[in-house]
Amino acid sequence: MTRSAAIVGITGPSLSAEEAVLLRRHEPSGVILFRRNIQSPGQLADLVESIRSVVPDVLMMVDQEGGRVARLRPPHWAAHPSAAAIGALLSRSRADAVRAAFLSGALIGLEAAGGGFEVVCAPVLDRRIAGASEVVGDRAFSTDPDEIALLAGAMAEGLLAAGVQPVGKHAPGHGPATVDSHLSLPVLDTPEEADLRPFRTVSPLPWLMTAHIRFDGLDPERPATLSPVVLGEVIRRDLGFDGVLVSDDLAMEALSGSPGARAAAALAAGCDIALHCSGVLSDTTEVLEASGPPTEACLDRLARARAQAAEAAASYPGLCSRFDGMLAERTRLLAGAPAV
Repeated sequence: MTRSAAIVGITGPSLSAEEAVLLRRHEPSGVILFRRNIQSPGQLADLVESIRSVVPDVLMMVDQEGGRVARLRPPHWAAHPSAAAIGALLSRSRADAVRAAFLSGALIGLEAAGGGFEVVCAPVLDRRIAGASEVVGDRAFSTDPDEIALLAGAMAEGLLAAGVQPVGKHAPGHGPATVDSHLSLPVLDTPEEADLRPFRTVSPLPWLMTAHIRFDGLDPERPATLSPVVLGEVIRRDLGFDGVLVSDDLAMEALSGSPGARAAAALAAGCDIALHCSGVLSDTTEVLEASGPPTEACLDRLARARAQAAEAAASYPGLCSRFDGMLAERTRLLAGAPAV
C-alpha cells in the first residue's frame, strides 16, 4: 500500500480496531499524539508499538514546546518552562538564556525519543506582540526577532542533540495576528520583516509548520497554508527553506471546506505533508483518501531530516545519561528569573 502524504491523529489511548483497519488500508506518513492519547510511559509504549505494527517505520510526532503546550506531563515526565520564561533570562545573562534553551530542547527531546517520537513540534519562532492574540503569548521567546532566532536556534540544537527532528512554527509568522487561528481566520496585509527574520535565520531547521493566516497583500483568496504564493515565493524562495514543510492542523477553524479538500489544497499549494489532528475517524479517512503519496522532493526532505537528527545525536554521545544533571542545571539557571 502506498504511503499518504499526511500525518493524522487518533482518538484515544489505544488504537481501535477501526483505526487499525484504516491505517493499514491508507498508510499515513506519520501519526501525531496528544494528551488524549498519553497516560503513562507503559501505555504510550504499547500504543506506539501497536501503531508501528500496522504502519512500519511510521513517523511519530508530538506537540511538546514546554509551558502550556505539553502532551508529556508530570508525574511521568518533567515539567518544562515556557519559551517566555527562558527568554526572560536574557535580561540577566545571554549565555544563561542560550544554555537554558538548549537544555530545554535536549530534555524535551530525550523524553520524546524515549516515548518513541521522532518529530517534536517546537520551537516557536513567532514574535510576542502586545495587543496580538494570546494564542502565541508566552509560547514566544521574545518580542525581538534576533533574540527569538538565538533562543529558538539553541532549543532546536538541543532537540537535534537528543536525536529528534524539530519543527519550527508558524511560518511566515503568527505574531501580529489579533485572532486565534484555532477559532477563526486571521487576516494581515503582508508578512513583516521582523516576523520573517527568525525563520530566515534558523532556516537550517529540518521542518517548518505553516500558519493559517491570510496575507491579503500576497494572496487575498487563500490562507498561507493553502497559498502557492506564500509557500513558494515567501517560505521556499525568500526564506530559503528547503526542509519538510508541514501544514498546521487542518482541523482548525481558520480553514473552511471538508477535511479531504483542505488536505488536497494544502498539498497542491506546496506543503510536503498535510497534518490533521482531530482523531475523528471519518475526518481522518477523508484526509488519507484525499492525500496522494509523498512527492520525490518530500521523500528526499524527510530522509535529510532524519539524517540531520542522527548526525547531531552522534555528536552528543551519552546525552541520555546526563538527563538528571541537565534538569538540575536548567532549574538553577531559571531560579530567580524575572517574571513573565
